Amino acid sequence: MIDAALFGLPDPFGFLTTEAVAQSTPHMFGLTSLFGQPCLGQPCFLAQAAESVVAETTLQPAPLIALLAIGIALLLVLILKLKLSAFLALLIVSVLVAATSRLVNPEAVPLTQVADTIVTSMGGALGFIATIIGVGAIFGAILEHSGGTQSLANYLVRKFGAKHAPWAMLLTGFIISVPVFLDVALVILAPLLYALARDTKRPFLHFGLPLVAGLAVTHGFVPPTPGPVAVAYFLGVNLGWVILFGVLVGLPTALICGPPLCILLSKGVELPMPEEEFIEETKVELPSVGFILALIGLPIGMILANTIVEQWYASGLPEGLSRQERGAQLSQLLADSPLPMQLISFFGHPVIALLISTIIALYFLGTRRGVDRETLLDISTKALGPAGIIILITGAGGVFKGVLAATGITDAMEIMFADSGISVLLLAWMFATLIRIAQGSATVAMLTAAGLMGNFTVGMTQPQLALIAVAIAAGATGFSHVNDSGFWMISRYFKMSEGQTLRTWGVISTCISFVGFGIATILWQFFG
Repeated sequence: MIDAALFGLPDPFGFLTTEAVAQSTPHMFGLTSLFGQPCLGQPCFLAQAAESVVAETTLQPAPLIALLAIGIALLLVLILKLKLSAFLALLIVSVLVAATSRLVNPEAVPLTQVADTIVTSMGGALGFIATIIGVGAIFGAILEHSGGTQSLANYLVRKFGAKHAPWAMLLTGFIISVPVFLDVALVILAPLLYALARDTKRPFLHFGLPLVAGLAVTHGFVPPTPGPVAVAYFLGVNLGWVILFGVLVGLPTALICGPPLCILLSKGVELPMPEEEFIEETKVELPSVGFILALIGLPIGMILANTIVEQWYASGLPEGLSRQERGAQLSQLLADSPLPMQLISFFGHPVIALLISTIIALYFLGTRRGVDRETLLDISTKALGPAGIIILITGAGGVFKGVLAATGITDAMEIMFADSGISVLLLAWMFATLIRIAQGSATVAMLTAAGLMGNFTVGMTQPQLALIAVAIAAGATGFSHVNDSGFWMISRYFKMSEGQTLRTWGVISTCISFVGFGIATILWQFFG
């Protein structure tokens, strides 16, 4: 059983204890300045970690960094020039980097073990991620088929009024993107956008741009969308913490980059109105908006409750444990906890929380509304098609992360950046930003950046890891241009030219990146 003293701690989350402050002090490098001197006179976390690596090995970082650069260059060629899928490109690069790593690092994975490393890394990544993405895709598909998305959008437009409808669309995008994929939400809500433009006699972009801004922020920042789920897993951070900081950073980011900026950027962009029949509104009875909001909030609330319980028990663990040791001891504490705590932990696990929400959606938004079983099966099956692609890409990202560790590249990066004067938070954002600009895919940028951050996050607390995840999300969301599929999706649905899309959506996505990183940096002052 749990020692009763655990429940009498004045600071159960451990943010203000002397031990917590002492532990987090090395990570506070960069609080006075992102490029400045270490805070409180303590040695930089990167420098400490690098000294540990140097003490244990004679690793020469330069050749391994060169190998990494060649691998990333090859990844760009395969995706951009040869038009290979991101899944195949990541696998090919991972195999080639691992197979040639012993030429520059004798302690790297042996050639005979490369295939096993690929398989092990793929399996380790997909156990949690595939389940979350698959169940979440079905949940979102049922919500979309029932008309829940339109119900929420119509409700918010009525509440905000025609004058403030752009704010309604921003909030709609921010909420709907939690269960529904960004491209699906845009297709569903396009008729409403055109109807608003027709009825209010205002430019279409006044409504369309705020919608995609809200969609993009949540899609990148807030689980259970695929990118943040994968980054959370790779970094070893509880999904509840990523949800919490994703909302704390994402919501103000969306507000700052919302209607005022969107309306300003849309000036001078003239778009034709669509055909009248395209914007006819559906006459189907829509589900209650209250039920839709409750359904979306249910899994998030359950996951956050589990996070609170886990953090409460984790506050009593001794300092200095490795991630594996901490996880094992925490699991044992939860297994021995009172039944109510065990139930919160059980129902609050992301897989169980999403599964319960999906079952509820299938019944109340499907069966109870007269949808037959064959239709529900068809909806679920079709939802797993796009989800399968994302799952495979995520698994390949896990392979790339595993190869970086097995070849010694993550150790080499740790040594290389030890004396750079760059904070860990900025480093995460930079990695994601550079990869995003180079190859376009936000998902690939997030997965690759999370893999590169492997050794830099050792010993960090859960809030710190969550902020690293948010920084990666910010970097991977920005700088949308012609090599981004989302860029062309927005250009096509909004009927904008490439130049118009760059001047509007390209600027907005970049603003999201900088604002999101800026807010994460402010929060780092309190949790870093």
